[in-house]
Amino acid sequence: MKNQDARFLHPVTQRDIRQKAVDLFLSGISKIDISKQLCVSRQSVYKWLRAYEEFGEYGISVDKRGRPKGIQIKPWQCAQIVYLIKNHNPDELSMPFYLWTRESVGLLIFQKFGIKLSKWTVGRYLSDWGFSSQKPARRAIEQDPIAIKKWFDFEYPLIHKLAKKEKAIIHWGDEMGLRSDHNAGRTYGLIGQTPVVRRSGNRFSCNMISAITNLGKLSFMVFHENFTSEVFLRFIKKLVQNASRHVPRKVFLIVDRHRAHRSKLIQQWLTENEKAIRLFYLPSYCPELNPDEFLNQDIKTHLGKKRVENKTEMIQNLNSHLRMRQKQPEIIQNFVRGCHPKYAV
Repeated sequence: MKNQDARFLHPVTQRDIRQKAVDLFLSGISKIDISKQLCVSRQSVYKWLRAYEEFGEYGISVDKRGRPKGIQIKPWQCAQIVYLIKNHNPDELSMPFYLWTRESVGLLIFQKFGIKLSKWTVGRYLSDWGFSSQKPARRAIEQDPIAIKKWFDFEYPLIHKLAKKEKAIIHWGDEMGLRSDHNAGRTYGLIGQTPVVRRSGNRFSCNMISAITNLGKLSFMVFHENFTSEVFLRFIKKLVQNASRHVPRKVFLIVDRHRAHRSKLIQQWLTENEKAIRLFYLPSYCPELNPDEFLNQDIKTHLGKKRVENKTEMIQNLNSHLRMRQKQPEIIQNFVRGCHPKYAV
């Protein structure tokens, strides 16, 4: 008779077979005859009897199947790992990783506590701790946390207060370039066969400068040349002109610290027109603090999914999308609210 695989038997049945093998051996039956009588392998019989000789009845007990309940690392150890993941990147802890993955977290646990876990077990821990796999946001290492705190605690509240006092409108400005080879979005395809998207092999580009307000107004200008102080001057003149078209309102424009924004030409013109416009600067290396970046991403997401054959078509699509957004102030307002809660006032 063919030997049965005891691993797939019920735990109670497994325990009975092991106990019977021990009883037969104690009654004088040879190990080979026991294996034949119980239809199990000789290796299993040898293993059971050896365990019985070393540990007695405990040696032939059947362990509970599956992953053991409870945790393999203690709560205070979990708290330390969670703290390190939330407040540090792997490379800051002298680890050969840049991102927190199951492998890097597993190595961290092993280095800290000498506990080796599979990546699947680490994944379950991460889920229990409230972590999920996400695409990280990029932040420049040159950022100054003190300057960012000063911006939110002092500088922007002061700008907002002055805007109310002088009846000015706060604008957020930024520049962006578009290229014909930019590709955004995904498309379905057969597994193992990468889809091919055919588009023009010619490379062309255009540039855009825009400004949005907390009330949902959008102003923009598309240009072909490189961004310079002269181009920026043309735009802010247009911005002031539009702000004075009906009821004259002063312009408060917040931009980054690009050298074109701080050139002598711009500073001289601002001094001459200080009653119409004031310029304010964001902290260095902090594009995520500018709501106009959301508009830039919106443009790249939508236009990157369209196939254009030439520069004229690209500019037409860009102008069309921006004019559409001008008629959707609620979306522009969402860009401001989504950037930071303190801007939504």
